[in-house]
Amino acid sequence: MAKVTKQIKTIKIDISKCNGCRACEMICSAFHAEPKYSTNNPERSRIRMIREPLIDKYVPVYAGNYAPAECMGRLTYQFEEDGKVYEECAFCRDSCSSRDLFKEPDSGLPLKCDMCEDEPPQETPLCVKWCIHDALTYEVREEEVDEEEELDDMEIGLQALVDKYGMLKLVEAVTRLNAKEE
Repeated sequence: MAKVTKQIKTIKIDISKCNGCRACEMICSAFHAEPKYSTNNPERSRIRMIREPLIDKYVPVYAGNYAPAECMGRLTYQFEEDGKVYEECAFCRDSCSSRDLFKEPDSGLPLKCDMCEDEPPQETPLCVKWCIHDALTYEVREEEVDEEEELDDMEIGLQALVDKYGMLKLVEAVTRLNAKEE
């Protein structure tokens, strides 16, 4: 495979500065409402506040990729101040079949952080801009990666439906819907 230079956009999280105010959740859900800013539903937010009760910390976690199976995409989460590594499901950024985090509440389709890309483009994601304690910072870096085909939102949604219900049921549903249109 050919190597290509790709811009990697990330949101760095400093949990020592986060007080759990949830402003990031509110602005994200408002930005992604249809029409924009018309409603505020944290279930539609691409960033979620997870509380770690044992050490009384709040951890903002933003939505990653869709994982077709449980625990395929689990990322370890390392706290900077104590160096402890947490491998818990709660801190995983991926949307998977084992939990409802980062799924559209009405359709169940997976959500993924799009870094508030819009027309005209935002300078930084709104969750970073609205974080009054600077717990979130936006970082753009370039990396050389293997060239791969990226799925668009519709293809990711269809893949999630296939994984949940199977290809046969999805094809039957599309055929039934198509017959109703004719």
